[in-house]
Amino acid sequence: MPEFVFFYGTLMTPFNRLGRSRIDEFLTYSGRGSISAALFDLGIYPAAVPASDARVWGEVYEIAQPAVVLPALDEIEGYRQATPESSLYTRLKTPLTFEDGRVAYAWAYFYNAPLGRAERITSGDYLEHLKAR
Repeated sequence: MPEFVFFYGTLMTPFNRLGRSRIDEFLTYSGRGSISAALFDLGIYPAAVPASDARVWGEVYEIAQPAVVLPALDEIEGYRQATPESSLYTRLKTPLTFEDGRVAYAWAYFYNAPLGRAERITSGDYLEHLKAR
């Protein structure tokens, strides 16, 4: 069974993040998809929080070596497995729907801090939101 990861913010391809480039060789693009969540603009990056009434859109990648990729992503996202309650993001395996309707499970990072006055991105698509600014 393939392992997938879902990127909805600055880890998506257009951003060319240095941290991501270290693991690109272990990621295979699988298409666009969405998860049940609400999306917010925190200024320099977005935040998704679980929600049953909204969708967040992003890129789906198959992970070739989860033991290498997930710890690297945990570091980028500020997720500490030993203390998830104090992590900036938490990593959860969540249902994902591909654009073609297929359903799978993917690792996704959900924001785990106060949102303050963060603007809600109603489209659920961070790239679309940035273009509209």
